[in-house]
Amino acid sequence: MDAVPSVPAVAAPVRPLRGAAVDDVFEVLAERNRRRILDLLTDGEQVVGDLAAGLGLSQPAVSKHLRALREADLVTVRVDAQRRWYRVNPDPLRALDDWLAPHRRRWQAALDALERHLDTVDPPITRPSVHRPGDPDDRPR
Repeated sequence: MDAVPSVPAVAAPVRPLRGAAVDDVFEVLAERNRRRILDLLTDGEQVVGDLAAGLGLSQPAVSKHLRALREADLVTVRVDAQRRWYRVNPDPLRALDDWLAPHRRRWQAALDALERHLDTVDPPITRPSVHRPGDPDDRPR
């Protein structure tokens, strides 16, 4: 049996996470409703009441989550008279993406090496088709 080619080492991230630390960002994002808030804010800034309605949560609960997101520098707030408008701060998310990039490259290189290896195996190994929920064939029969 042929040996699987080794995967080249990947250098450490070029830029460290700025603003909130990696651990803080992961800790804040571990909470599902905070990720849902970020999802709602990707369409633009919103006030707490609109976020609460979109999430089906109370305004105090949303305010608590927004405070955690603000402390992690993941959202910013703009005060306009009596309203507070929240929006995503993309910088910590970009930094997190930069931190994840070498891990993505390492996994992609490993999968590419495995694919090249499988292409050399005699007889060839057939790969099952990948099923993704939502595909046209994903309907009840």
